[in-house]
Amino acid sequence: MIELGGRVFTQDELTLLALGAGGAIVLLILLLLVLALRAAGRSARATEPLIAQVTTLGQAVEGLNQGQHALSGGLKSVSEAQATAQLHVVQTMESRLAHVQQQMTDTLHVNALKSANAISEMQTRMNEVLAGSSEKTTKSLTQLQERLATIDKAQSNIEKLSGDVLSLQDILSNKQTRGAFGEIQLHDIVSKALPSDAFDMQVTLGNGKRADCLIHLPNPPGPIVIDSKFPLEAYEKLRAAGTQSDQTLALRELRVAVKAHIKAISEKYIIDGETADGALMFLPSEAVYAELHANLPEVVREGFAARVWIVSPTTCMATLNTMRAVLKDARMREQAGAIRKNLGLLHRDVELVLERVAKLDTHFNQARKDIEGITTAAERAGRRAERLDNFDFAELEATPAPQLVSVPETRA
Repeated sequence: MIELGGRVFTQDELTLLALGAGGAIVLLILLLLVLALRAAGRSARATEPLIAQVTTLGQAVEGLNQGQHALSGGLKSVSEAQATAQLHVVQTMESRLAHVQQQMTDTLHVNALKSANAISEMQTRMNEVLAGSSEKTTKSLTQLQERLATIDKAQSNIEKLSGDVLSLQDILSNKQTRGAFGEIQLHDIVSKALPSDAFDMQVTLGNGKRADCLIHLPNPPGPIVIDSKFPLEAYEKLRAAGTQSDQTLALRELRVAVKAHIKAISEKYIIDGETADGALMFLPSEAVYAELHANLPEVVREGFAARVWIVSPTTCMATLNTMRAVLKDARMREQAGAIRKNLGLLHRDVELVLERVAKLDTHFNQARKDIEGITTAAERAGRRAERLDNFDFAELEATPAPQLVSVPETRA
């Protein structure tokens, strides 16, 4: 038994199937033979027109041979005519070439003469141009030498400036010299903003720590410390970083360095009862200050929380001007008693002036009365003199004599 396609066949069924398949194959072969015989008969019938066409084609080939003989004669005649025409053309071309050659010889001779004249004129012009160019070249060389001298001088200045820059770089590369540089800059700013008795540089505090600058503010808030040191190495790494990963790493190092510096300032320079409850961290560069506020704002906020305020040269000057106003107000309050005493004395002096003015006004009134009496006596004396001049004695006797008025004595 054999299983095919999910169906089980016995040996007898397989034998019957094989016999059926063999019979079918025999029938197919017989059918193909019959079809081949029929096709052969049809091919024989189809070749009869082909034989007729071959006969017709033979006749056409014979006519083509005759036409070829005729064409061969015509080609011979054409070849002879072409040879004659070619000979004539060659002779014509030779004569024309000779004529053209003569014309070209004449033209070349004329052109040679013109070229010689043009070259002579050009040589003359070139000599003139070269003479002018030589003069201009000499002048240009003189100017060039002057400019080279100027460039040499500028080069020396640049070399000197380069040396100064290298010296500044050497200063900033060393922590101690960089600290001294920041202290100098801080001292220059503080000395311009505050009076000399309002601050001290390099002050030792009660805990033994040395402050770069101590501003003597009144209580509150009290003396405040300004620190001028800064971790510049991390910022230089950030500036030199080329890739994004290097910048991220350098920025992280800068964050850590600034946080550590803020913590150190808070621990060293904020002392209860001795200093104010805050301190200033001075950055000698506006670029570093801008970098912190632009990319590390959380560090600035941590400084606020630790009561350490970060300032640049510009913001430090503004802060110091505010401190100067506080100092001025405190000093004015300290001198308030003296001011009140001086105001009392000033008030007493004003009262004395008013008393003297009143006495002087009394004197002026008495003087005015005296002047009026003098004026009246003078008028009376004038009238009497006039009567005496007119000899009018009767009127003189009738006129009463003037009474003398006693003038009280006044003291200045």
